[in-house]
Amino acid sequence: MNIIFFGSSGYVIPIIKILQENFDLKLVFTTEKNLTDAVPAYCIENKIPYLSVSSSKNLINHSSLIINHSFLGVLADFGLIIPKEILNLFPKGIINIHPSLLPKYRGPTPVQTAILNGDKITGVSIMKVDEKIDHGPILTQEKEQILETDTAESLYKRLFEKGANLLPEALNKYIEGNLKPAPQNHEKATFTKPLTRQDGFIDISKLETRNSKLELERMIRAYFPWPGVWGKFKVQSSKFKVLKFLLEQKLQVEGKKPMSYKDFLNGYPEAKELLRKISLLS
Repeated sequence: MNIIFFGSSGYVIPIIKILQENFDLKLVFTTEKNLTDAVPAYCIENKIPYLSVSSSKNLINHSSLIINHSFLGVLADFGLIIPKEILNLFPKGIINIHPSLLPKYRGPTPVQTAILNGDKITGVSIMKVDEKIDHGPILTQEKEQILETDTAESLYKRLFEKGANLLPEALNKYIEGNLKPAPQNHEKATFTKPLTRQDGFIDISKLETRNSKLELERMIRAYFPWPGVWGKFKVQSSKFKVLKFLLEQKLQVEGKKPMSYKDFLNGYPEAKELLRKISLLS
């Protein structure tokens, strides 16, 4: 079974490994460019042919190469929309590993959104790609508990590992005709949006609410490692500094090392009322 994989980031390495061990992985497409990036580094080490692309148009330029190895495609955390011209080159289509229980949380940030919303359960879906984002029929799904300590990083890692482990059986049954993709209930679909650095910004002066500590804690976990959670506070008479809210109840002032709340107040005693307002102090 010739397979081409589309994916980026360290999260997809377990999927590449599973495909290499169980199928004939012919080629990997990634948006990562540096030789030290996760996917290129893994492919080089394991002698897997790969190509770096920066746009959907780049993929179309490689159509002739895809045709030669295009029985089935597998996709995870790729970051580019697969053009129809490429999708049609695969006799058995392209299979996507998506880290949510579709149709809930379609789009680029399903894990961050689940943590922000305080969900207790999420999961991974293996589905067939069509021309709309995360819209195609589903081959299989499996639930996963969201731990109180989970960050976006830890949960993405766990979900893609789960997806990798589900993949061999799902693909084999699909190819043999023993697993029929089931349409999603599109009326129940919810959507997520791309993240920017500004999403991590909080107006500290407006956080004085009963649930501010809970909301802030969810943001810190959801936005780790990027974009992080940050705001601005006034020190001395008029100077403003960027303040980052970190895991493990730590803070970081721009230009300084991470510190505990106690150490922060030792250096900036004028911020005591600020921390009390947002329930970080009793």
